[in-house]
Amino acid sequence: MSVTDEKTLTKSFDEKSAARAVTLAQETLQIEADALIAMQHRFAREDSQAFSNAVKLLLQCNGRVVVSGMGKSGHIGRKIAATFASTGTPAFFVHPGEAAHGDLGMVTEQDVFVAISNSGESAELLEIVPLIKRMGAKLIAMTGRPTSNLAQLANVHLNVAVDKEACPLNLAPTASTTATLALGDALAVALLDIRGFREEDFARSHPGGSLGRRLLTHVYDVMRSGEAIPAVTSDVPLSAALMEISQKGMAMTAIVDDQFRPIGVFTDGDLRRLLERTQDFSKLAIADVMHANPRAVHPEQLAVDAVQIMEEHRINQLLVTDADGKLVGALHIHDLTRAKVI
Repeated sequence: MSVTDEKTLTKSFDEKSAARAVTLAQETLQIEADALIAMQHRFAREDSQAFSNAVKLLLQCNGRVVVSGMGKSGHIGRKIAATFASTGTPAFFVHPGEAAHGDLGMVTEQDVFVAISNSGESAELLEIVPLIKRMGAKLIAMTGRPTSNLAQLANVHLNVAVDKEACPLNLAPTASTTATLALGDALAVALLDIRGFREEDFARSHPGGSLGRRLLTHVYDVMRSGEAIPAVTSDVPLSAALMEISQKGMAMTAIVDDQFRPIGVFTDGDLRRLLERTQDFSKLAIADVMHANPRAVHPEQLAVDAVQIMEEHRINQLLVTDADGKLVGALHIHDLTRAKVI
């Protein structure tokens, strides 16, 4: 496009054009919604058995689910494969063009091959499907034409036909790709439910996500330990405890006995409240002003448990004790924030 043409297009976007764009957006959403509703009704009447057969094939798969498709169907296939993989069904995407030039070696007789083509006549898929069938892999076809060659070759055919595309020219894959994507999601949801897939399983495949951090991060992963733990004995003066608070930078210190078991805690908040009563600390020992029986967690607990305790008791720090009650760590709410647990 020339600079002149681009300027012309920009200038032509007036109020009328804006209104037209909004109308087309509404029509697109309606057409795609109607396509999904129509597929749902068709599903109830005639397609449910094919869906059940597909789920059964996928559950019985001893290898991997291999998803393939050309063009826009390929983009949808990549997403379906990714959804399978992240919800307990091992899967990957293979480009049919690359498969014909060596990548077919990724497919084994133990796999289930999911071929996606709205027309059911994609030349690249039809070239490799006979080879896949010959090696013994099962074939699920997702097409918009039950009479197509790809549908006829499949062990199970899933019908994703739509009345029309949302594209005003009825050419660009729009409603058809939405229907295919939705049916792929339906397969993944059915499979994860039957497999008993849980939040913990999802977290293991999403360790970098917020859910993964919440369900996989333990207190020992984020707590401060060793020399970083602020701790003093009960016989030290308050001034020495304040030095420990300043040096360790946790806005608190634990008070421990001779077995390094916490018997109290003193925080910056306690200091501010103390200042309201007196400014003379010279005769005060930390034992005189500490809070006894401090809140604590175990290092093996999930970090979200620590968050819950902090929120429930409106505190910003927690001590960490082992099975013998000894102090092994300390947590500040900022530690949990940095770890993106909250």
